[in-house]
Amino acid sequence: MLAPITAPCLEGSPRIRHAFFTRHGGVSQGIYASLNCGLGSKDEAAAVRENRVRVAAHLQAATVSTAHQVHSPTAVVVTQAWPEAERPRADALVTASRGLAVGVLAADCTPVLFADPVAGIVGAAHAGWRGAIGGVLESAIACMEGLGARRADIRAAVGPCIGQAAYEVGWDFERDFLQRDPDSRRFFAVPAPGARPHFDLPAYALHRLQRAGIGHACSCTYCTYTHADDFFSFRRSQARGDIDYGRQISAIVLT
Repeated sequence: MLAPITAPCLEGSPRIRHAFFTRHGGVSQGIYASLNCGLGSKDEAAAVRENRVRVAAHLQAATVSTAHQVHSPTAVVVTQAWPEAERPRADALVTASRGLAVGVLAADCTPVLFADPVAGIVGAAHAGWRGAIGGVLESAIACMEGLGARRADIRAAVGPCIGQAAYEVGWDFERDFLQRDPDSRRFFAVPAPGARPHFDLPAYALHRLQRAGIGHACSCTYCTYTHADDFFSFRRSQARGDIDYGRQISAIVLT
């Protein structure tokens, strides 16, 4: 059974359906159990496609369009679904087309879903640290505005991703990050003397949304690393020595 998470700030409009899906409710087996939606994983292709069919059905959409994600700031407009082999290299998708769900895949990175219920425009962004500091969230907002959205009417929700307690980084990471965004020091913490810094990715993503001046931003995040029963996690797969990992999907659609 699917067990998706929804965000309060995206609810309340009959025009929009959205969900941050967990790993539950699919047909994949083993390390991919069970709702692995990652086309780039080594899972059986037929299982991944069936999982994505279930996601689309839950959203009452014909299909869910996703991109070939490359940790970029690139956002593209989606007007029709594309074949798997023709997915654009991008990390944010925006649409004003009814019934066309757009989504992003993640396994520790931050999924962010957007909606302007007044203009009837929705979007999804994949924001790891590279995408977040590179401006992918702002690119998604600008892309929505290009279709007629008003920044003051845009709502956005940060979904499940790796939490700060599990996200250990290096001192060089912190130094380079602060050089690029000096206003981000508060998102780093050292949990104990002699420990390495930990980065608060979901709080940073929320900060970028709020700094962009949209109408409302909220967070409904859970730590993908620590909640192993509910979420896939790249870092956890590395710690376990797994050969690969599943990806959960987050998607939104104009009904």
